[in-house]
Amino acid sequence: MLYAIAKSYLFKKDAEEAHYFVMDKLNKYHTKKWFQNIANKKYQCNNPDLEREVFGLKFKNPVGLAAGFDKNAKYIDALKSLGFGFVEIGTLTPRPQEGNPKPRLFRLPKDKALINRMGFNNEGVDAAVERLKNRPKDIIIGGNIGKNKDTPNEKAIEDYAYCFKALYDYVDYFTVNVSSPNTPNLRALQDKEPLLILLSHLQELNKQLGKNKPVLLKIAPDLSESQLDDIIHIVKETKLAGLVATNTTIDRNLENTNSKIVEEIGAGGLSGVPVRKKATNVIKYLSEKSKGAFPIIAAGGINTVTDAKEKLDAGASLIQVFTGFVYEGPEIVKNICKDL
Repeated sequence: MLYAIAKSYLFKKDAEEAHYFVMDKLNKYHTKKWFQNIANKKYQCNNPDLEREVFGLKFKNPVGLAAGFDKNAKYIDALKSLGFGFVEIGTLTPRPQEGNPKPRLFRLPKDKALINRMGFNNEGVDAAVERLKNRPKDIIIGGNIGKNKDTPNEKAIEDYAYCFKALYDYVDYFTVNVSSPNTPNLRALQDKEPLLILLSHLQELNKQLGKNKPVLLKIAPDLSESQLDDIIHIVKETKLAGLVATNTTIDRNLENTNSKIVEEIGAGGLSGVPVRKKATNVIKYLSEKSKGAFPIIAAGGINTVTDAKEKLDAGASLIQVFTGFVYEGPEIVKNICKDL
């Protein structure tokens, strides 16, 4: 009820403005005794049955926050107070960049969806590293890495390697993002040959740096079955720890939003309820075709425990929320964990 009232106010604001307004307030108050008392009661769900060990890491529960929400590693302590089992920061690039022109984040409340064309806006990986030097040790943190917009694809490997080396001592796992639709030509890196070269290079760095951190690949929900077959081959060939499935979609399969509104918004990746089935189908295909050979972190349209179970039943080991967090509010983690 409280979040429903707050949401009615927040949804009158620009979506990006509302995001930073809420998160800055949460950052300000999460250390206060009164907030901690509320958080322990309303947002935490601690139970040994929820613990998961995946790619060698122990998660206190299987519900994480997807990349894009805390791009610059500013809010990890605050998000931990809301019960998340893990937080994936980023997408981070070597150099700071503004991202695409505003407005660039749009709500479609009739479909519980978002369209974003943020464009990897972030303060640069080095700024995030400075914050991560004081990171909490009792929550798993993933580092989602990408390339700068003005870096040509033939030099993309240098950007990914820079971020990988900078973050190596400060995150628990990596996610390689080649599937955002909002950086020009980025998705071309999902093609078999460039992807093999990129991931092989990062895994070689992983060996040289000595800790063998789990490296995952985040893929789009728009891949064909033959492309998914290539992904399975690449995971095995490069010995990746697993996949994050899926990113946003370029499809516009919306049941309730007026098509004129969608046309006016224009380009961007669609997330939320409309991508749920598509993401689940990708996870199911990958899991069945590979015979469960690697773990999958599921993302895409997870608002309820029913959605979470659908992803886990399809073959996922962990789940991530983002758009569901926006629409369902800060109790989403506890609600899912309690029913799981």
